[in-house]
Amino acid sequence: MALVLHTYKGNKNADKALIAAEYVGVKIDVPSDFQMGVTNKTPEFLKMNPLGKVPVLETPEGPIFESNAIARYVSRLNGENSLNGSSLIEYAHVEQWSDFSTLEIYGNILKWFGPRMGFMAYSAPGEEAAISALKRALEALNTHLASNTYLVGHSVTLADIITVCNLNLGFATVMTKSFTSAFPHVERYFWTIINQPNFKKVVGDVKQTEAVPPVASKKAAQPAKPKEEPKKKAAPAPEAPKVVEEEEEAPKPKAKNPLDLLPPSPMVLDEWKRLYSNTKSNFREVAIKGFWDMYDPEGYSLWFCDYKYNDENMVSFVTLNKVGGFLQRMDLARKYAFGKMLICGSEAPFKVKGLWLFRGPEIPKFIMDEVYDMELYEWTKVDISDEAQKERVSQMIEDAEPFEGEALLDAKCFK
Repeated sequence: MALVLHTYKGNKNADKALIAAEYVGVKIDVPSDFQMGVTNKTPEFLKMNPLGKVPVLETPEGPIFESNAIARYVSRLNGENSLNGSSLIEYAHVEQWSDFSTLEIYGNILKWFGPRMGFMAYSAPGEEAAISALKRALEALNTHLASNTYLVGHSVTLADIITVCNLNLGFATVMTKSFTSAFPHVERYFWTIINQPNFKKVVGDVKQTEAVPPVASKKAAQPAKPKEEPKKKAAPAPEAPKVVEEEEEAPKPKAKNPLDLLPPSPMVLDEWKRLYSNTKSNFREVAIKGFWDMYDPEGYSLWFCDYKYNDENMVSFVTLNKVGGFLQRMDLARKYAFGKMLICGSEAPFKVKGLWLFRGPEIPKFIMDEVYDMELYEWTKVDISDEAQKERVSQMIEDAEPFEGEALLDAKCFK
């Protein structure tokens, strides 16, 4: 008998078992005809879970309910693996963080989100208490992640799977960017883990909510009025059609980006990007020379960036994914920026260093506001009157190796 997970589509609690299954190579069937409120009330379903709640995993040995219990079962199906830690103490820490994130994070997210959606009674003091408790939990998690890439050890464990799925409910519903920005290590951790291939196979592309949903309004039921005998009336004269006098509001012009209002620059960014892309040989003599010939220090600025938490970069693919995610989130700046990101070192911890060209004399404010990764780097404006800094810019553009005495694990370009 195959494993069958009974749940509705989009159930973030069910994602825990499905992601664990991807890591251990186990196939789980999810019936497409499940209907919440119908399937879970049938006698067959109630035999598996008398409360009629989901998810429920049907196994050859019998059913399992409660999402964490299901995920624990799935994580052990293929014998020894790293999802449960490599020692007794690591196993205990996996359990610790799984319980912590479920009770302290998921529980308080639900107390915030549920009443606003009408799933439970709304109380302003109750919501305030839930948000306060959630902040305390996230602060504790943020402190732990300041010096750890993963919750336990040096690779994904069941603790990460359960915690990120619990956080996903918050990021998708009530935890806006302005709320989560107070916990930068949690943000970095969440976006790094949720974008791992085994997560993406299950959850797809995840987006953070832009606003907290309003409190669901409940209209008081109106008492039924006694029926009155209809009075006979003379047939009314046909009404003349009403003339609609409302005018359609003219569409408001889209606000211009402040960078578009800067004085024209002799440097055309697209021309530099084409030169960079099309130069296949003699790069220093053609592309680098061309860059400095084009560069306009009045209309553009150059910036070095150094990742603040390089000591966390212990796993090469995680470090590469981290940088790749940063570049994806920089897409909103493509019209106004060019960047190079170098991942340096032949062994862990890997160092992440970058060079960015931005339109204008400072880093554009909309980038600082919208791209949370920016605060994870130290930014230093390049002084092109300093020949050493100018040479460093040239080396970063051409992916010089070794760079500052270290081999390049990878070099990524934003253009």
